[in-house]
Amino acid sequence: MKPDILIVDDDPAIRSVVRVALEKAGMTVADARDGRGALQAIAENHCDLVVLDVGMPDMDGFACCRAIRANSNVPVLFLTAQDDEIDRVLGFELGADDYVTKPFSPRELVLRIKAILARVRPVQDHVVSTRVISHGDLVVDLDRHACTLRHQALDLTATEFSVLSILLARPGFVLDRNMLINEAYGNNSSLSGRTLDSHVRNIRAKAAALGYADIIETVRGVGLRLGPCTIGPNGQNT
Repeated sequence: MKPDILIVDDDPAIRSVVRVALEKAGMTVADARDGRGALQAIAENHCDLVVLDVGMPDMDGFACCRAIRANSNVPVLFLTAQDDEIDRVLGFELGADDYVTKPFSPRELVLRIKAILARVRPVQDHVVSTRVISHGDLVVDLDRHACTLRHQALDLTATEFSVLSILLARPGFVLDRNMLINEAYGNNSSLSGRTLDSHVRNIRAKAAALGYADIIETVRGVGLRLGPCTIGPNGQNT
């Protein structure tokens, strides 16, 4: 099945360039010229990924992403003329999965989109998942892109899910930030430790809301590792 991609940009020329590149890559494309149009399109139609411009009038990409994340974990890739790490970090903290700076290579954009989709594409419902891994109360179904803590759904974006899955694959091991970035994104040199920290903060906050403050531990000067992911009889993390 062809993935459904929504392009959101106030520049019709950009929308046209991206549409042509994605359709050549075998994707189905819809577009919107502003944030409000994007929210309406997401509410009314299936969408596998959103390519979202930051610098739009009325509702900018950050505000639009915040509104999307209030109701959906659909992957979001920011497309922007801004090349400031502070803006990139803000975007990731809002739940974006990747960030491409204008002017951009349509081929690179397609590759970034394919990489995100590969991380989140679930198997069909009638297929029995065989890739379920667990640690403490944490259970991750890699095929269905599902994550639970003591049967409570932990709703993660594509990148957050990838980062947590990498740590889960090596419980007890400390992974440095460069290793996590390379495994989660591939050879994407534009990303930094601050970007990864934004995703880790999001994972921790979502897990803490379910009562798990220990899901990812920081080993100062070394890196990150998966925490115990358990709650004791008194309701506290063990």
